[in-house]
Amino acid sequence: MTRLLTFFLLALATALPLSAQPLKQISGIYPHLASFNDERECGTGAVVPFADRLWIITYGPHLPFGSSDKLYEITPDLDLIVRPESVGGTPANRLIHTESNQLAIGPYLIDADRNVRTLQPKHMPGRLTGTARHLTDPANKLYFATMEEGLYEVDVHTLAITGLIADGNKPKPGQTEEKSPATLNSKLPGYHGKGLYTGQGKLIYANNGEQDKRIATDPTIPSGALAEWTTPGQDWKLIRRNQFTEVTGPGGILGNPNPDTDPIWSTGWDYRSLILMCLHEGKWTAYRLPKGSHSYDGSHGWNTEWPRIREIGQGNPFLMTMHGTFWHFPKTFTPATSAGITPLSNYLKVIGDFAKWNDHIVFGCDDTAASEFLNTRKAKGHTVPAGQSQSNLWFVKPDQLTQFGPLIGRGAVWQNDTIQAATPSDPYLFSGYDHRLLHLTHQSDTPVTFTLEIDKDGNNQWTSLRTFEVPAKGYTHTFFTPEETGTWIRLTPSADAKNVTALFQYHNNDTRPTEPSDIFTGIANPTTPNPTGGLLHVRGGNHRTLRLLQQNPDSKLTLHDLDHTLTFKAVEDPAAIAWQTKNVAIPENVITIEDSSVLYIDDQNRRWRLPKNDPAFDQPGPLGPERLCREVATERDLLNVHGTFYELPAENAGGFSKMRPISTHNLRIKDYATYRGLLFLSGIDPDASPTDNPHILRNAETNTALWVGAVDDLWKAGKPRGQGGPWLNTNLKANDPSDPYLMTGYDKKTLTLSHQSATPITIDVQVDLTGSGDWVTYKTIEVPSGETKTHEFPAAFTAYWVRTISNNDTTATAQLTYK
Repeated sequence: MTRLLTFFLLALATALPLSAQPLKQISGIYPHLASFNDERECGTGAVVPFADRLWIITYGPHLPFGSSDKLYEITPDLDLIVRPESVGGTPANRLIHTESNQLAIGPYLIDADRNVRTLQPKHMPGRLTGTARHLTDPANKLYFATMEEGLYEVDVHTLAITGLIADGNKPKPGQTEEKSPATLNSKLPGYHGKGLYTGQGKLIYANNGEQDKRIATDPTIPSGALAEWTTPGQDWKLIRRNQFTEVTGPGGILGNPNPDTDPIWSTGWDYRSLILMCLHEGKWTAYRLPKGSHSYDGSHGWNTEWPRIREIGQGNPFLMTMHGTFWHFPKTFTPATSAGITPLSNYLKVIGDFAKWNDHIVFGCDDTAASEFLNTRKAKGHTVPAGQSQSNLWFVKPDQLTQFGPLIGRGAVWQNDTIQAATPSDPYLFSGYDHRLLHLTHQSDTPVTFTLEIDKDGNNQWTSLRTFEVPAKGYTHTFFTPEETGTWIRLTPSADAKNVTALFQYHNNDTRPTEPSDIFTGIANPTTPNPTGGLLHVRGGNHRTLRLLQQNPDSKLTLHDLDHTLTFKAVEDPAAIAWQTKNVAIPENVITIEDSSVLYIDDQNRRWRLPKNDPAFDQPGPLGPERLCREVATERDLLNVHGTFYELPAENAGGFSKMRPISTHNLRIKDYATYRGLLFLSGIDPDASPTDNPHILRNAETNTALWVGAVDDLWKAGKPRGQGGPWLNTNLKANDPSDPYLMTGYDKKTLTLSHQSATPITIDVQVDLTGSGDWVTYKTIEVPSGETKTHEFPAAFTAYWVRTISNNDTTATAQLTYK
């Protein structure tokens, strides 16, 4: 055992306060703090500092009558205590009741002396999603809402439960439930409740899902609801029919200090963009924001977990998490004071809750699920999912919030919508990004003039920015200059129009280097002759270990287990070797590597093309086929193709059409998996000294090694880049579109066109504005015979996909270089 690994294990065994000398950790993740259950998923529902402890609850996927999940108490020394009062379920609710000085978290009420009382699921069944202050007796009672629209009233002193609206779940065979405390059955549309908050004489509730067979494939169907309630005997009253999650206000987890006048905020989305609603002075106002990720877009609502707006330090803006972006959110937000929403960075983790604790922000995550739910695809082959669900906490310094993924933000105010003359769109965020682009198209038979206005200071005062005409059934795009500043922008049409799309594409300059960070030193590169590596599997049966089936240079297969100390242990088990060889096998012949680019044909038989990088990736590595696709956070896949990692949404959230490059690493990665909240990569250079990189775990005696870090370390693996395109000396038929080639997420983009015809031809360069097949002609380029035409895209121009169309039968090349 090396000195480094010995020191690492000693550090893990010695628990010291974060404020003094932190435990040894990897990328802010402490392996011993991982949580496990016996369910198909183990998410972190709530993270709350209270009574000198950090309190954590986990949840399984659909367990209204309890589960194997636990209530955890974490000491300042990072000791993990499993509370014996645990009853599990699917809870994500939390509120600090100031009058009684109790924390309500899940079905538990905890006092200042850390005494825990439990609301038994058989008395109050449901997937608890929100707790809010009471409208008429806030000193003595709380509201609890469930994911299936149930509503309860609880006395914080006696724990007496009053049913107000019945939970929509029914006991399964063998489960017991006392007579329901409520008889009113809700007719609110949607399901999968997320948020609950009190203010301005109303109880506000949000859900973000739909029970419809189309959820498996279509993220655009009507889904979710924002609702209000005021009086016992009433059902929820619909406010807006969209998917909504967080509901909160400036009082946050304590409730609004001035409930009659303080605003209430709710975050949501539709297929167009994010939606922010604000209730102020009795009126709701809607705003729209860009999406950093499409992995949250499923119409079933399962992909979102619990996005939050939460205070992370007194005197600071709140932190908002929504669709893969960290945001600063102003605690003074109202329609009259709406400036200050600022994107910080994009992230890959799935986050259920977070809180400031000591000098860190602690994120509770949803890391590894034993069920892939609807997230299956042929790119994964028949690889079994993790044997046991598990998640962990992620400790991040506040200044790190700007240091993860480079910002991109995509969203529309209209997407193939019919709109009315003189009716403004919702306000859309206009600040916070280096590059801003508007795509605008419609299918009306006559030209339409659009007026752009900005709310410069976020005070609801609108001024004209510019006016321009879009031809009949036409398309245009426009860039915004650095001098064109403001908080919000909106569009107003001069006439009724149909099939209108107004989509904003924002991104920041990507200043990352092209070479991987030093934390990746030691991973095999394309020319490493004999890397060590093999297949990874998270074991079940409550073993709580990661198993590596290693392929050695002599082709002998050996087994090794890794535990919470990150120590390798050799295992002699021929049957286990046979099982892992079969069930964790890497599928072959899933992608086609052509001279022009990488071709993938997805589960719907759609064709997609991706860039190539190091030529060595044209052939399998020394260890044979390498993992192409695997789930690395619940219902989020990581795609590894020709030296580039991609974020790949589930098929029900858009799939390949909404993917995004993370980084181009140009490393020989055999396999990858998440365990105890950490990402492990297999494929290590045996000649790399373990002292070169603390992210390399190695057992020198058995020559066993893995890389370990956080999934969001992958942003540091190298700026996305590549070479390729839809054609390379390809025989073409006139007017036949090429396959789509990925454009989104790349920085400097250059297109080269050539052909072998004896006369000039014209080539239409088309782009997919939305990732949903909304193709428009960006530019028509005439290419003379015998010449190569080069087009450099403006820095601010981007779209999801690009394709090319020739006006003649010919043999042509269309190649793009991304730097």
